[in-house]
Amino acid sequence: MTDNLVLGIESSCDETAAAVVRNGTEILSNVVHSQIELHSRFRGVVPEIASRSHTTRVLPILLGALREAEVAPEDLTAIAVTNRPGMIGCLLVGIAAAKSLSWLGGTPLIGVDHILAHIHAGFMTRPDLALPCLSLVASGGHSALYHVRGPGDAERVGSTRDDAAGEAFDKGAAILGLTYPGGPSIQAAAKDGDPEAVKFPRPLLHKSLDFSFSGVKTALLYHLRGSGLTRPMPELSRAEVCDLAASYQAAIVDCLVTKLRRAAEQFGSKALTIGGGVARNELLRERITSDPVLSELEQVFPPMDLCSDNGAMVAGLGAHLFATGQVDDLRLDATATARR
Repeated sequence: MTDNLVLGIESSCDETAAAVVRNGTEILSNVVHSQIELHSRFRGVVPEIASRSHTTRVLPILLGALREAEVAPEDLTAIAVTNRPGMIGCLLVGIAAAKSLSWLGGTPLIGVDHILAHIHAGFMTRPDLALPCLSLVASGGHSALYHVRGPGDAERVGSTRDDAAGEAFDKGAAILGLTYPGGPSIQAAAKDGDPEAVKFPRPLLHKSLDFSFSGVKTALLYHLRGSGLTRPMPELSRAEVCDLAASYQAAIVDCLVTKLRRAAEQFGSKALTIGGGVARNELLRERITSDPVLSELEQVFPPMDLCSDNGAMVAGLGAHLFATGQVDDLRLDATATARR
């Protein structure tokens, strides 16, 4: 059987990434350039800076992925590229590169939904994943639950009404004077803290499958400066920072796990998978593993490098879409929003 070789290109936010995947699951290369240093002083992704960085990085990253995989452009079966959701300027850079390569070689072009690609990382990790499956995609820009019926077939059943979980981590870290990105820095500080030191709220905990994290961030700010923000920011000891980080992280993870449990019971899920940068959080993984309901499900945690934005997940889903005849043409456009 002839190998199916798909190049995946990802540029929806602040990672420029490309990968080559053979037959849908075998990752031959997975090259990622992160822009953390560019955005750290702003404590968040600046769209203009991100898109400009993509323009200088996309060709070297793409060529590096082909070189590492020992694959020539003419060997490719298809080219998959993230075309939604994301920052329009960033998406357009990846799409332009994919279209150019597609036009030069007459190689089929496939537009890929970024969120569905995160979900598909679970199928790449375990192709025989039990269905229906529940998937959590949590990152700096997204926090949503999906009822998954198969590869590329997922229905969103819950989402954030305000901040995403990763955004809440970034904002909490900024309040505590910790480094950007906030998720890793809060996790590191929390290891030396007491998660019960401060009782932060768990918004929407007993209602829908939706999330809300802005209230947790506000509670942290009010804890330090008062409800009217009349007090100056206090000088915190290392121990106080660690306790606050641990309590703050516990509140966010509690919300995620509680909604996962409720959704699993509601939809009769047989398996659970997670994706997005927040899926790298150690406490989240521990809580899912030990939860009495979720532990009964087949749990699939993709490798860490498949949780953050990457080209391999795009190529993997692209291979499935190609196999099912879902191919685009050079009119493929960027869309900022996700499909329902």
